[in-house]
Amino acid sequence: MTDAETTRAVETVFRMEQARLIAGLARMLRDVSRAEELAQDALVVAMTDWKKNGVPDNPGAWLMATAKRRAIDGLRRREMMARKHAEIAADLEDDQLRTSAFEEALDDDIGDELLGLIFTACHPILKREARAALTLRLIGGLSVSEIARAFLATEATIGQRITRAKRAIADAGLSFEVPRGADRDARLPSVLEVIYLIFNEGYAATSGEALIRFDLCAEAQRLGRILAGLMADEPEVWGLLALMELHASRLRARTGPDGAPIALPDQNRAAWDRLLIGRGLKALERAEALEPERGPYTLQGAIAACHARALTGAATDWERIAALYDDLWDQAGTPVIALNRAIALSMARGPEEGLLHLSDIEQAGVLPGYAPLPAARADCLFRLGHLPEARQAFELAATLTRNTGERTYLLKRAGACCQA
Repeated sequence: MTDAETTRAVETVFRMEQARLIAGLARMLRDVSRAEELAQDALVVAMTDWKKNGVPDNPGAWLMATAKRRAIDGLRRREMMARKHAEIAADLEDDQLRTSAFEEALDDDIGDELLGLIFTACHPILKREARAALTLRLIGGLSVSEIARAFLATEATIGQRITRAKRAIADAGLSFEVPRGADRDARLPSVLEVIYLIFNEGYAATSGEALIRFDLCAEAQRLGRILAGLMADEPEVWGLLALMELHASRLRARTGPDGAPIALPDQNRAAWDRLLIGRGLKALERAEALEPERGPYTLQGAIAACHARALTGAATDWERIAALYDDLWDQAGTPVIALNRAIALSMARGPEEGLLHLSDIEQAGVLPGYAPLPAARADCLFRLGHLPEARQAFELAATLTRNTGERTYLLKRAGACCQA
């Protein structure tokens, strides 16, 4: 393997293992910032060692062992925490004897360190925005810039939010364990929220060349399945899982060969993943059986199921979808839900009705700089034949998105307004 190939291998492994490394180290050290530093240190060592000795059989365990050795060295240098030193050293010896236990522990439904880190990042001592931002940073591996786009906030705001959250966790000495009983129930909603945020960032990347980040979607689905196993009687856990599985079933059909987005009605439904659709529908059935009064995630899962059950775009039951959005709006009236409801109404009852609802959102000024809003207006105007106005709206949306594929798609639609 050449040096360049080894470098790519190190980067790939680290991207896959980073969150697990941080989770395992944070659980031992109870210091998120130090855990991040040690993970980076292990990456630097791997860059040199793997070029000389080759990629190890279990690169994830190798990185963890290296990070733990660094942790031990640090503790020795500072002559502190003798007890923790012994615990980490013992843990390291154990890893060397049973490296396979490392992976098993990560996937254990009780001992999953990754899940423990999520619950810690979502602890009630942190503000809601901080919980989501910290989890996206630590678990999703998103940059501060990407998180800022996800929250429609500035990078400085998100950076400060994450720093303060880490400090609060360190000051409180949290255990990085999965909570139990009433504490776990109370903290579940914010966990669901951040998992869905991670999935959404994968489903429609806010920046970069690719529209879809499959790794984030897969990670969010994995976490959702773990949660469903842990909390099998919680309907909203199943509702979220249904929503993610059904949306994930369409990932391969969402972009063309050039990476440009393909609108839902135009997608090749034969390319939709039937296995994931089956999983999603079963999860939805479970959620609805547990709680007939559907919560926000179960309602969104039901909307996704309407699309999954339609054999063609023309067969989509948009009236049913609009009605589900009405229920969702009553429960969780966020600006983004209002936007999606307006789009559904435009499909069910015509673009004129869609424009009325979009105008309400624009006048409220609640989604400034949010590309999907002018894009939705542009689509309604296009369908009405108001092509110059539609072109302007598509071009405005293109200036607001930071995703290359999405920008190309919007400019292509703007160009179509001139050709029609």
